[in-house]
Amino acid sequence: MRFVRESVAGLPRTFWMLFSAMLVNRVGAFGMLLLPIYLTTARGASVAVAGLVVGAYGAGGAGGTLLGGVLADRWGRKATYLAGTSTAAVLMVGLGLARPIWLIAVLAAAVGLAHSLPGPATVAAIVDVLPEADRSRAFNLQFWAFNMGGAIAAALAGVIAEFSFLALFLIDAGMTAVTAVLVWRLVPETLQRRRPAAAAVPGERGGLPVVLRDRVFLTFVGLTFVLALLTVQGQSILQLAMEGDGLRPSAYGLVVSLGGAMIVVGQLFVPRLIGARRHAVVLAAAFTLLALGYSTVFLADRLWVYVAAASVWTVGQMLAAPPNASIIAELAPTALRGRYQGVFFLVFPAAGFVAPSVGGWSLQHLGPWHWIACGALGLLGAAGHLWTARRREARAASIRDAEITPQATVEPAFA
Repeated sequence: MRFVRESVAGLPRTFWMLFSAMLVNRVGAFGMLLLPIYLTTARGASVAVAGLVVGAYGAGGAGGTLLGGVLADRWGRKATYLAGTSTAAVLMVGLGLARPIWLIAVLAAAVGLAHSLPGPATVAAIVDVLPEADRSRAFNLQFWAFNMGGAIAAALAGVIAEFSFLALFLIDAGMTAVTAVLVWRLVPETLQRRRPAAAAVPGERGGLPVVLRDRVFLTFVGLTFVLALLTVQGQSILQLAMEGDGLRPSAYGLVVSLGGAMIVVGQLFVPRLIGARRHAVVLAAAFTLLALGYSTVFLADRLWVYVAAASVWTVGQMLAAPPNASIIAELAPTALRGRYQGVFFLVFPAAGFVAPSVGGWSLQHLGPWHWIACGALGLLGAAGHLWTARRREARAASIRDAEITPQATVEPAFA
């Protein structure tokens, strides 16, 4: 089909190798997906202890994103990716064989760190090899692969767990090792070592502190944190609301699977839908849809209302993914690309901790009004993107003008 050709044509070989590695890795992401159930059923842990162990995984992930960003700029993208995947494969085997809960918690934190190392390196590598005009559709495809692989993993994990929890961890380790081999054999190092007489952007060689002093960038990170907070509502607090309405877990599974199916089928249409529109306008529209979807839960007491609400906020998530990734690429100077990605990726483990903690308290004390508060937060995020757009665009333009070397490595493209 024409729209498919327009979505995939002209992207370089390195991107497709990274795309394939991500898809393989996500398809085999079984172990951590069912970790809470494994802990409570196979290891006899309480729900509270299981929550702490899962939290340890998230804490490790937060550290891994920062470390991965620094290493991606120092070691290189490929070396960082291989360090993360090869270490994760070994640790996953240990996690499956471990028996004491304390050891499982330690290994979960270590796995979280290892799993997070490749994230900043992968995005930095994609930015390295793609010109700005192609990045939006590349990140759109990356988002598609992430969700497609996750949907397949979710479908397979339950079946495998029926036979053996150990098999979950061993297959996960094997698929992670396959990912490492794919990157080792097929993906070149994309980091261009350079020694300019002066930094392309003032202070760009100052390391992580420079990133943490970049107010324009941190404002964007804050808005992305709002996006992540709202997204996690559908992964955690929503099931509590549905349970309160007397709906079975299978009903929640239906809502989640619907969102995954919408992304798998519809994400390829997003580049044509958003076209050349300003990133801020697209993100404002996405936040508005998130606000509308979550506000609708205020009225929900039947499954079809939850399905309708989820459909609305899923479209918002689909629209947000490409411009969100493109903006972070535009705001990151070449020499600090990995570090910027590392700080940016922190919003996701942070939201994974804050959203269920604060959301559970909010739902208990505010009841259905919790969802109105989520809607208000979404509208504030939309206004925030429009308010900060000009300054953000000016910063991106200054970085483009100041870069000394070309932003992308020219590679053969797949038609």
